[in-house]
Amino acid sequence: MPESLNSSNRAAIAVVVGATGGIGRALHEALKADRRFQTVIGLNRSGDPAMDLLDEASIRHALDRAGAKDELCLVIDATGFLHDKGQRPEKSWRDLDAHSLARAFALNATGPALLMKHVLPRLPRRGRAVFATLSARVGSIGDNRLGGWYGYRASKAALNQLVRTAAIELARTHPEALCVALHPGTVVTPLSAPFVRGGRNAVLPHEAARHLLSVIDGLGATDNGSFFDWRGAPVPW
Repeated sequence: MPESLNSSNRAAIAVVVGATGGIGRALHEALKADRRFQTVIGLNRSGDPAMDLLDEASIRHALDRAGAKDELCLVIDATGFLHDKGQRPEKSWRDLDAHSLARAFALNATGPALLMKHVLPRLPRRGRAVFATLSARVGSIGDNRLGGWYGYRASKAALNQLVRTAAIELARTHPEALCVALHPGTVVTPLSAPFVRGGRNAVLPHEAARHLLSVIDGLGATDNGSFFDWRGAPVPW
């Protein structure tokens, strides 16, 4: 991370939410190895303090434990839901189901929105600070050429709009802070495993973490509210 993220605050803290996931764990480890922050905290549902994005009280409590106001200089939301044993991405509109759609939105949009609600006011009002959430290229409306994956696409598109909207509000009170969405690429994790064919174009979590941190490192003042891929290239909304 650039010195400007923490050099002016000796108590600067970096937080990774979803630190037990494939990318989240790699990000947490990379930030700890970097040693530019006094403290690097990994938060997840089973940790101490526990943070569940579906439980707003747990978000507030975990952030209270993480650090005081103006100390959270980098927060990365590495959470996300695509599938599990009971739910798979829809191949057709015939597969649409109200419960599955609501669950996708809760995990991919509502949860991160509540996280922004409690993180963004805690960022320093002066000096560079970053909140970044992992979105997905398939959430891009302009880049959608294949269809399918209704719930995942729509919930990530909703996340992108939430990021853009929150970034506008953030700029009014925190002029040097950034709120962005990042596409990590195809990463070899349990989330992507059933859909990565032969590992083609896929990278390991530690490689994805390195790319993402490099993108964050390169963000400028005009990048607030933007959506970038792992190479730092803008992704169309």
